[in-house]
Amino acid sequence: MTISTAALLFVAAIIGGAINAVAGGGSFLCFPALLLAGIPPIAANATNTIALWPGSVASTVAYRRELRGMHRELVALGLASLAGAWAGAALLLRTSSRLFVLFIPWLLLFATLVFAFGGAIGRRLIRDARAPLGLAVIVQSAIAVYGGYFGGGMGIMMLAVLSFLGMSELHRMNALKTVLATTINGVAVVVFIAAHAVAWTPGLIMVVGGVAGGYGGAAMARRVDPRTVRRLVLAIAWATTLYFFAKTYAWV
Repeated sequence: MTISTAALLFVAAIIGGAINAVAGGGSFLCFPALLLAGIPPIAANATNTIALWPGSVASTVAYRRELRGMHRELVALGLASLAGAWAGAALLLRTSSRLFVLFIPWLLLFATLVFAFGGAIGRRLIRDARAPLGLAVIVQSAIAVYGGYFGGGMGIMMLAVLSFLGMSELHRMNALKTVLATTINGVAVVVFIAAHAVAWTPGLIMVVGGVAGGYGGAAMARRVDPRTVRRLVLAIAWATTLYFFAKTYAWV
């Protein structure tokens, strides 16, 4: 690995970790960076999970004040996240590399659309209704399967689940979302390591950057307008999605 490639991965992880803490969507930057570094697609997806997970842990620590009083939601949604993430990660490892390459643009498109419109659609569907915790657990399980498999945009989906439960305070929702994302990615990390699916040299470089970005991003989240960060993430997401559609299907 060249110094320039290592620097690219390190910077991508810093920015990705910070973006995850503020608004979600760090994978739109880190996953393509790993592919550009020459990592095979499934290994890149596994390494991306490893790279951003410690940053999520750091963000959880930074959000500990906002998590007080949410023990019931943490336990119920956390258990759903554990089970779903294991299923999703196992499914990824059973997907052939060629098939996953064809899936990548569609996964990115789905994640981008969720990131762009998921919040507004969720608010329109929910309005003043409040769903029971049991229903939220079922939905969270499905999100966790997707999160273990790919994960892009799952933060927005989880915010919608928390809205189902009647939560409205953004920082508390972000804190709980971060814990659930950390749980999902933590399970995937264990599965991917056990399957020897991780490219460790780029992964460790990105771990360091992801921790710095994740902790710093959580600290900045109380001062930075998330809408500004979302606009930046969406620009990156659309550009990345279009690039991978062109690259993947130009010769098909």
